[in-house]
Amino acid sequence: MAKTPIPATTTSRPLWQRLLLRRLKFLIVVAAVLGVGAGGVYLFAPSLLLKADAARLAMAAHMEEKQVVAGDTTWSYYEGGTGPTIVLLHGFAANKETWLEMAKGLTDHFHVVAPDLPGWGESSRNDNGDYGIPAQAARIEAFAAATGLQHFLLVGQSMGGAIAGVYASEHPDRVASLVLMSSLGLTFKDNDFVRDVKAGKNPFLLKDRADLEALLARIFLKPPHIPGRLEDAILDRNAKDHEFIARTFAQLKDPAQAYALDPVIGTLPMPVLGMWCRDDKIIDVSALDTLRNGLKSSPAISVTIMNGCGHMPMLEKPDETARVITGFALAH
Repeated sequence: MAKTPIPATTTSRPLWQRLLLRRLKFLIVVAAVLGVGAGGVYLFAPSLLLKADAARLAMAAHMEEKQVVAGDTTWSYYEGGTGPTIVLLHGFAANKETWLEMAKGLTDHFHVVAPDLPGWGESSRNDNGDYGIPAQAARIEAFAAATGLQHFLLVGQSMGGAIAGVYASEHPDRVASLVLMSSLGLTFKDNDFVRDVKAGKNPFLLKDRADLEALLARIFLKPPHIPGRLEDAILDRNAKDHEFIARTFAQLKDPAQAYALDPVIGTLPMPVLGMWCRDDKIIDVSALDTLRNGLKSSPAISVTIMNGCGHMPMLEKPDETARVITGFALAH
């Protein structure tokens, strides 16, 4: 006798399981699309990744990007935090983003302002404008007036240090204390970088990835790894600025600009901190001797020499740099 087939039964999943599976499938598809999209951005629009990373760093530092018109410039700047004000001035061929990693260690206790200096980053540029040290110092005063900055600790790195020192000498009423970080403007012992400059080379004019990597090896003790297409985005930005970089670099080679701080440091009436990395290959640490010997009017002179970094301590040692600045600010 043949067996009667047993009808197949289907077990229906509960509604919540079906909805969950449907949601998971949707998320898998979205993740796949985003993965392809990110790959496309990396390959075809890497500059967008640089902007996204800057936005991420600004968010982590609790800083907001703003704009203001002051003097002949539309300024782009970051601002965030509460407390005494600290103003940060970046170096040559750099931008306000160089401060963001360090700013995370400041905004819990200080009101921090970091502008793109006129002509650099997202701030505007006049084709035939003067972007030497004295002219930029004058623009800082216009920026301070437009943003309501009354009394602040001023930090300048490299070219920004020369601008900060000249500004402080002209506006001691505004500058409560001054930090010169691997600063241009002081006499120091010649190094390979100076010898190349005297030979007519400009290491900031980049043609290819090899030029960029050579510059990074000079700026950093341990150069960061930058993926190839992001290197290309940096090179594209540099290429657009070639004429401006060449013209401004030539201007800064003038001894009156290159050593702009030598004649004014003796007049500085505020506390001054000199910060250098021992292995700075751009501006030798011997510049600190010029600073210490020249500060005749400062009521308090502090010096910090850091290990494990090159020309940009705020990028290689952001936490330590923030702690040093915090200690100096609280002491004065």
